Amino acid sequence: MQKKIDFDQAISRLVEQDKRYTTGAYHFMRDALDQTLRQVREGGEIEDRHVSGKELVEGIRAYSLKEFGPMVMTVFDEWGIGSCADFGEIVFNLIEARVFGKTDEDTRADFVGHYDFEEAFVKPFLPTGAAGGGQS
Repeated sequence: MQKKIDFDQAISRLVEQDKRYTTGAYHFMRDALDQTLRQVREGGEIEDRHVSGKELVEGIRAYSLKEFGPMVMTVFDEWGIGSCADFGEIVFNLIEARVFGKTDEDTRADFVGHYDFEEAFVKPFLPTGAAGGGQS
């Protein structure tokens, strides 16, 4: 049986080893995974199960819009997150630290190219019909 890893200790080591992402990014990822698992259960799944990279990336989008609203890009920038591929890097750092688990089929590539951050996190907050910019 594997020894349980203390999350905060693991994050401290990860941030020291990989300076691309902050402590906040790792805490956010854990919360986003928890929220995604809750959504899967609410969708009719009875037991906890592994979520795919695609499911997690979509869960991250919904969770971050709910949590940060129009500030999501500012928060992600502060944490070092600029694309879906960064989600995969954070997840795999957590896997390598034995905080998250994975299946043999899971890869970093599962997180690449799902959506454009501008489309996903900026466009929903732009005013509608403001393209002209002129006065009425």
